[in-house]
Amino acid sequence: MEKKDMIYEGKAKKVYATDDPTEVIVSYKDDATALDGLKRGSIAGKGVVNNKMSNYLMQILEKHGVPTHFVKELSDRETLVKRVSIVPLEVIIRNISAGSFSKKYGVEEGIVFESPTIEFSYKNDELHDPLINEYHALALKLATKEEIDTIKSMAFKVNEVLKEYFINLGIKLVDFKLEFGRLPDGKIVLADEISPDTCRFWDAKTNEKLDKDRFRRDMGGVEEAYQEMMRRVFGK
Repeated sequence: MEKKDMIYEGKAKKVYATDDPTEVIVSYKDDATALDGLKRGSIAGKGVVNNKMSNYLMQILEKHGVPTHFVKELSDRETLVKRVSIVPLEVIIRNISAGSFSKKYGVEEGIVFESPTIEFSYKNDELHDPLINEYHALALKLATKEEIDTIKSMAFKVNEVLKEYFINLGIKLVDFKLEFGRLPDGKIVLADEISPDTCRFWDAKTNEKLDKDRFRRDMGGVEEAYQEMMRRVFGK
């Protein structure tokens, strides 16, 4: 597969065209941003962890009937994926109170919910990704009712599969962000990544944070947390 021109560069990844118009190559960077881009830095080895972990988890999800954009891992940092048009909704599932949820609603971190919550953000950097509901999404024509229903059902399925998977590794899946894309035929698939950048992971016994919160909150031990997640997932 020949890598051609770069067609997009985001905060954490670069995307390259290939000689197949239906597939692109995603290259993961070590750059890190937080607090709506106000905090910037670099986390050594992050790109490798996020690439390999995302690919592995997407293959697990495929086995459980969740379609994804994953095609093939090309190297430690690069992966071939199906070219999709991203639905401009960030989907956040929460199992335990943390982060912005705790701040917004004035509750302490660590409250385990009886059932998971779901929320949508309008994926728009200029507007700082505001929270919206599905009526707003329909009014703005970001997705159809059928697409939103599919996305919600897939997001809860991802949560069910990954929550069980991670607790077996001694990790609580606190909350996470997903993105979905449309294939040329309109089919919705899971896209983007599943990693310590997009998920909150806490050690099941100690509640030690093993994710990007260590970078956001200047807690130190950021690289070590990412490597610990890699070790738990791959047993290395």
